[in-house]
Amino acid sequence: MPILAADTVTSIYLEVGAALLVLALGARAASRVAVSPVPFYLLAGLVVGAFHPHALNGDAVRFAAGLGVILLMFLVGLEYSADELGAHLRRYRRAGVLDIVLNAPPGVAVALLLGWGWVAAIVLGGITWASSSGITAKALQDLDRLRCPETPAVLAVLVFEDLTTAAYLPLVASLLIGGTVWAVVGSVAVAAVAVLVALVGALHFGQQLGRLVDHQSEEVVLLSVLGLVLLLGGVAETLEVSGAVGAFLLGIALSGEVAERTRPLLLPIRDFNVALFFLFFGLQVDTGELPAVALPVAALVVVTVITKGVTGWRAAAMAGADRHGRARAATALIPHGEIAIVLAGLVTSAGGEPQLAPLAAGYVLVLAILGPVLMRDADVVLRAADALHVLARRRASKRPAT
Repeated sequence: MPILAADTVTSIYLEVGAALLVLALGARAASRVAVSPVPFYLLAGLVVGAFHPHALNGDAVRFAAGLGVILLMFLVGLEYSADELGAHLRRYRRAGVLDIVLNAPPGVAVALLLGWGWVAAIVLGGITWASSSGITAKALQDLDRLRCPETPAVLAVLVFEDLTTAAYLPLVASLLIGGTVWAVVGSVAVAAVAVLVALVGALHFGQQLGRLVDHQSEEVVLLSVLGLVLLLGGVAETLEVSGAVGAFLLGIALSGEVAERTRPLLLPIRDFNVALFFLFFGLQVDTGELPAVALPVAALVVVTVITKGVTGWRAAAMAGADRHGRARAATALIPHGEIAIVLAGLVTSAGGEPQLAPLAAGYVLVLAILGPVLMRDADVVLRAADALHVLARRRASKRPAT
């Protein structure tokens, strides 16, 4: 006896098949203009959701979409060893703090001006603060900049964000369900301890974990890694820590040859699930609400380009990069993506501020397009900034002395 009715199975096949073809068209379009496919996935979700609001509404699709974020963060973690992570965080910790100081307040201020309250303000502050590790890392790879002198500083800022998110997400989750002060403090404390234990474990037991996973059969390696990722993600969620952060820390723990073998095995699975994740989020956004948030989206985009630019410029200066390297770093932190969508999804699930999801979608959509374009044309951005600087100096020199 089948678990699902035949017409239900047929409907799932048709909807998922059509969705994948739409995603493929979006990826083709992104490839032609040399930008990240993420905004095309979001656009696909918005368009499909406008005409078919109940498309892809099953638990299996929700699970696959969530798995995309977990695998994305796991693969980002594979880019670092525990020793490299510690060294980068110590060297660029001031850049990480500057990142929070410059980029969280604009989101908080806009939410309060809109009358959304402090919980939504804290969430929107996180949305404007957290850059997209996935989009930035992919763009750096596509542009062949992984070996540039400013890249370690950019990656260190992203790692600082990812680790800070481990404490920030439980804070948001507790606030959204109306937890008491002690419940909020407890959630953050558990998250901090879990991150500390994971970091210590990655530093001291990473090689043993690698030997446990390693095998001559790629099938065994793939199944072992996926099993560990899902188990650790489940444990992290049980401890009220993001499963994505747990996967990121597991990626750090696995290094050396096993990391090199794991990465190409998981890339196709990650790309498939990440595409579903952004498509699924777009499906949940009411496109009729986007015009109402156009003004705050535009304001936040302008401010973000400036504040993230300052953050990247200062981080690259700490790395000793020249002006061109600093310009490249200034554009590398502009893309926003997965964390912003996760935060908006938490608010939507908790029945919070209804306009936050469309604002997050519009904000991510613009920056996911604008960020990679500016990264590609960083030298043009530098020349434009120089021209504006010269113009400002000329105007200042023409002012009459007082």
